[in-house]
Amino acid sequence: MSFRIDKIHAREVLDGRAWPTVEVEISSNDSTILAQVPAGLSKGTHEAFELRDGGKRYGGKGVRKAVENVNTIISSKVTGREFSSQEELDRLLIEVDGTVEKKRLGSNAILGVSLAGAKTGAKMNHISLYRYLGGEDACTLPVPFFDVIGGGILAGIPMEIQECILAPTNFSSYSDAMQGSVEVYFELGRILAKRYGKTVLNLGDDGGYTPQITSADVGLSWIQRAVDNLGYGRNFDYALDAAATHFYDAKSKKYRCAGKKITREKLIDYYEKLVKKFNIISIEDPLNQDDWAGFQECRKRLKIQIVGDDFFATNLNRLSKAVEQKAANAMLLKINQIGTITEALEAGRYALKNGYGVMVSERSGEPEDDSIADIAVALNCGQIKTGAPVRAEHTAKYNRLFRIEHELGAKARYVGRKSLSTLS
Repeated sequence: MSFRIDKIHAREVLDGRAWPTVEVEISSNDSTILAQVPAGLSKGTHEAFELRDGGKRYGGKGVRKAVENVNTIISSKVTGREFSSQEELDRLLIEVDGTVEKKRLGSNAILGVSLAGAKTGAKMNHISLYRYLGGEDACTLPVPFFDVIGGGILAGIPMEIQECILAPTNFSSYSDAMQGSVEVYFELGRILAKRYGKTVLNLGDDGGYTPQITSADVGLSWIQRAVDNLGYGRNFDYALDAAATHFYDAKSKKYRCAGKKITREKLIDYYEKLVKKFNIISIEDPLNQDDWAGFQECRKRLKIQIVGDDFFATNLNRLSKAVEQKAANAMLLKINQIGTITEALEAGRYALKNGYGVMVSERSGEPEDDSIADIAVALNCGQIKTGAPVRAEHTAKYNRLFRIEHELGAKARYVGRKSLSTLS
């Protein structure tokens, strides 16, 4: 399905964390399409290179160099050109950059053009983005994984684990799952405010509450109480985003967790207890991002979904190695980790083909752009993580999924737990 780029222009705008980010505008056939690029704070070392300006302006976070690269180098290559497919555009962008990590142009410049191109292709072909990227079979609404208690480097609390997550896995539809989740979210806020005071309602980067707790088991206990208070006990499961690289000490090869320094084996023991106590179904980045043997061990011992975020960085090469070694069994898909829509979809489809789960995810610096909702449906992966159900940059995605559900009508599927990978 072809599309043409008549004019392209980039500018610097702000994401939901008030950091500068790249917005790309493409004009084609009298239509104008906008795309905005997400950015992460909790970053892995294997991600594509995000180009920032440095210096004093915006504390070094400016993106004028990336914007200039779109408006000069990339513009000269794509303006006035007809593309037969999304892949053709993305392969050109990769070729123009010419580096493995996209260091010449910046992954934020490249992704802005790639995403705007995908939206343009959908618009020019008069179909929704999820249909453009996923075809006629794209019809699965994802289970939303909500960060309802935030810790780690994304919130100012002592708990090293980055997210305690609520997952509405046993509902008949996406709409019902959202209703139950929002009700539980606010019930949790009421409970936590009563116990810790109203400062708990100050939110982390992904919208999770911030009680001054030191361990995930305390956080999970509060979430479970909120679920039970509303009579939803059988409707929800629980998950964690450990982001363990950020509390790993490379010198001692130990993890700082719940006020102690512990070995990999002791940390897996801790996860094992949490899995049994709270029926945890998924843990993201339970160990340091380069601990291949440890990710194998987590998969064997915990027998739940083990998600690689920093571990995979949405990179097909790392994913294929993990499939060979049976390390982890699911991938977090973040489009800016790899830099083009084509590469992200290739990684996602490879994961699904090999029995790995896929969870499409936001970044902590998320703009209003709602495209990842369409990407999750396009892949039929059945899982998405895009923050707590508050703040416009989060609700934009959830509201987009409401619209997709309505558009699909009777074809819409919500598969709940069936979307998870629990390979032994």
